[in-house]
Parts: sequence; structure tokens; C-alpha cells
Amino acid sequence: MLQNMRAAQVSHALCVCVNLENFPRVLAVAEAHDAIFASVGVHPDHDEGREPDVDELVQLAAHPKVVAMGETGLDYYRMPRESVDWQRQRFRTHIHAARAAGKPLIIHTRNAAEDTLLMMREEEAHRAGGVMHCFTENQDVADAALALGFYISFSGIVTFKSAKALKEVARSVPLDRLLIETDAPYLAPVPYRGKRNEPAFVPHVAAEIAALRGVDVAEIAEASTRNFFRLFLPGAARLP
Repeated sequence: MLQNMRAAQVSHALCVCVNLENFPRVLAVAEAHDAIFASVGVHPDHDEGREPDVDELVQLAAHPKVVAMGETGLDYYRMPRESVDWQRQRFRTHIHAARAAGKPLIIHTRNAAEDTLLMMREEEAHRAGGVMHCFTENQDVADAALALGFYISFSGIVTFKSAKALKEVARSVPLDRLLIETDAPYLAPVPYRGKRNEPAFVPHVAAEIAALRGVDVAEIAEASTRNFFRLFLPGAARLP
């Protein structure tokens, strides 16, 4: 997978943590490879396992290869809003930890955009900054997140023919707030749809966004690389 990534000229990648039990494995991948970085957090879909607290998240985020807090957020797709107070409390915990650690947030929202934005405002998530990961919402949600200083990240979904509203968002997001991702192992872009996703497929996402915006793919590649460093590694000497 790493060889494929290098061959596709994908220079860096972020291995995202979704529960505390697997965090040591996520961190080990980042420690073993200069081009891989890690996050720490518990995904809103995970209702089993150890619940994080602010102090523990801050402590784990102090590792130099941990560059973000999350994946965190709200997800009402499988569980009704009325039954997931624990999700909202967990999201608040991650925002507080991100602010304390000085690390950006990786925010997941599914069928919960209104509550996600409300909590981001209430808990002053803009003080940590971050990214709306695997963005699938409409222009209004994108504009609200941008107003809070967040980046918008597009996955392979933007290559799907059915994603017409998302394609319009991809056309309009400011270039200095745009990121691309896999959400691996899911959501492989066309022409690999249905297969296991991997970092080597990210250029297909970049190519789709370039086509939508009428620019050369090199412009999207340069912007997304620069934005990755600006958000996750602001002091890095490698910033293009």
C-alpha cells in the first residue's frame, strides 16, 4: 500500500483513530513511517469500548506524530437523535481536548449537520480549527463550517455520478480551504468504486475536483498538499 501511495505521488497521509483500544496500532503505523501521521479520538458510531476524557486525549495528543483530534462528531444515521446524548457529550469532550492540546479537529457528521454546527459554535471549536471530514452536506453547511474557519475535505464520493449537490460544493470551496481524502477502506473513487480504498486512489479525487473547477489537476494537488501541512503540521519545514 505504501509503495502504491508513493507511485501515485501521494506524499503524506493521516491514519485516523476511531477508538482508544486501537490507538496504539494507529500510532505504531505513524511512528514506523515518516510520511504517515496519526490522530487520536473515538468515532461517534462506536458505542462500545473505553470512553475518552479530556485529560487522556490531551496526553495522547502530545506525541509528535499525533497531529489531530478525532475522528469525532455526531452521527444520527443508525441511532435516533433522542437516544445519543452520549454522542453529544463525547463530541464536547473532543472539542475541549482539541482546544487544550492545540490540535485541529477531524469532524464527522451524518444526518446531524444542524446539531454538529450548533455544538461547534457552543464549544468554540473555531479555537482549535479542523476539517469537516468526508464532506457530504450541502452548500449551506459548507458555508457555515467555512465561516468557523474549518477546511472541507472531499472523498471518493465526489466522483460518483449521483453526487450532484456535492460536486457543486466542490466547485465553490475556496482553494485554500480544500482537502482530499480516502476515508479508507471505504468510498473508493471511480474507477475503483466498490473496491478497498487506499491512499494511491486520492489522485482520482483530485482529478474530479480539477475537472469540476476547470483547472489543471496539478493546481488541486498543490493546494491540497499545502493545506494538509498548514492544518496538521503548521510548523513543518517541508511546507511547500
